[in-house]
Amino acid sequence: MVVMQGSGVSKGVAKGPVYFYQRAAAAAVRLDAACFEEEKRRLDAACEKSVEQLNALAEKARKEAGEDAAMLFETHAMFVEDEDFTDCMTAALEKGCTAERAVEAAGEQFSAMLAGMDDEYMRARAADIKDVARRILSNLMGIAEGGIDLDGPVILAADDLAPSETLQLDKRKILGFITRGGSGNSHTAILARTMGIPAICGLGDALKREMDGCVAYIDGETGRVAVEPDERTLAAFEEKYEKQREMKTLMETMKGQKDVTLDGREIMVYCNIGSPEDVAAVQANDGQGIGLFRSEFLYLASSDYPTEEEQFRAYKQVAAAMGGRRVVIRTLDIGADKQVGYFALQKEENPALGMRAVRICLSRPEVFRTQLRALYRASAYGRIAIMFPMITSVWEVRECKQACRKVMAELDAEGVPYRRDTEIGIMVETPACVFVAEELAKEVDFFSVGTNDLTQYTLACDRQANDLGRFFDPRHPAVLRAVKMAADAAHRAGIWIGICGEMGADLSLLETFLAIGIDELSVSPAAVLPLRAEIRKTTAGACTLERLKC
Repeated sequence: MVVMQGSGVSKGVAKGPVYFYQRAAAAAVRLDAACFEEEKRRLDAACEKSVEQLNALAEKARKEAGEDAAMLFETHAMFVEDEDFTDCMTAALEKGCTAERAVEAAGEQFSAMLAGMDDEYMRARAADIKDVARRILSNLMGIAEGGIDLDGPVILAADDLAPSETLQLDKRKILGFITRGGSGNSHTAILARTMGIPAICGLGDALKREMDGCVAYIDGETGRVAVEPDERTLAAFEEKYEKQREMKTLMETMKGQKDVTLDGREIMVYCNIGSPEDVAAVQANDGQGIGLFRSEFLYLASSDYPTEEEQFRAYKQVAAAMGGRRVVIRTLDIGADKQVGYFALQKEENPALGMRAVRICLSRPEVFRTQLRALYRASAYGRIAIMFPMITSVWEVRECKQACRKVMAELDAEGVPYRRDTEIGIMVETPACVFVAEELAKEVDFFSVGTNDLTQYTLACDRQANDLGRFFDPRHPAVLRAVKMAADAAHRAGIWIGICGEMGADLSLLETFLAIGIDELSVSPAAVLPLRAEIRKTTAGACTLERLKC
């Protein structure tokens, strides 16, 4: 038995085989082939497997998202079998290249050719060719799609996972996460909380590759991992595992209940999501709405700027699925820890303080315009609210609103339907935003506090660092006082305020948030029912602001 201790970042107990994440290599390693026939056989097999995968994805997309989504995968399958493309790969093999290098060369040649065409549609296909080449290359190199090459569910192990990697995981195969690095604010942790599965980070070098395939029990509350546990340890984990199952059964009784305190105060309990796939978890956990849809998933999961049509389909899918319940969509929030290669952002000494989020949108108006057009078009199919992140000044909000007005005028001229009463809000996540909250509240329909970044900037603590320990304290009186200042400004202006950071799910802070006057809590889907149970046994009028004191 090997016992490891890390930091629990998503509660729950899980048991299953350890499986180390398979990360795709950046490029083919070998350039020269030993045998043309062998390389051709390998290439043909990889192409055949790629077509099978793409056809399966097309069927899945057709059932879940409609014909437009299915057509994307069908088009990719056609590219794999395109005669010019396959001839180009074969020609590279004949020159002595490996199958891997042949795929890379053909992908580079065809994507460059398409990108240089005058026709906008054909230029957009350059990104499709890159994706196709990447898929064939992954199959050649034995890289599992979604990072997991097993049929059964696993406890996924990794050094850590980048945002783009978490988006591509086959979530149906994951029982829990264990990582060497990372923190409670890492994207692995956020994904785990969204999925409602246990996760442990910060295991360091104790997590070893040779554990791959071993049976492990993990406890996301205590941060404890036991690999091939002995009978005594196994019994303790099994007892906790059974209690977890009983609690889940009990929580089911909370479905359909109102989110109202004992003295009648109603709270909006919404969910944070990262992709349209997460809507199923929102519905399964009875969330009232979506308080944070991280739209950057579209950019992180793409090899080029997502088109207006691609974004529109995603936003429409979520809005329609929520059946008229509010869906707050945060505009593009990349930069800092979420880097996207094709944006070609300059390297910064401190990217958390650099070109990110709304600063990118206002600096690249065409990128911003494309997203706003998609959002407003999708608003015709549900109740979408638009939220701008990383606000520090009134002029930023006014420029964002002006961009919205321009898009609305365009859609009017084109006769495209949209909701004129679409709400506009901002994220409160910087001290500057708090200090000018009175003025900002007059410009928007709602505030949503991003407690992760607000803590980072208020306490001067890097939210991604896993070694700051007690110095990164979201419950610090300075952070809570900042939330109170923003709430007071919001209510004086007659607008609502919510919390969409991880603190919203902290049951020990519920009474403090009620005392502060928070109207909405947006949490991971798995946190909805426990939060509802706590709200229903709390008296709002008896809550105090004791935590705001030093």
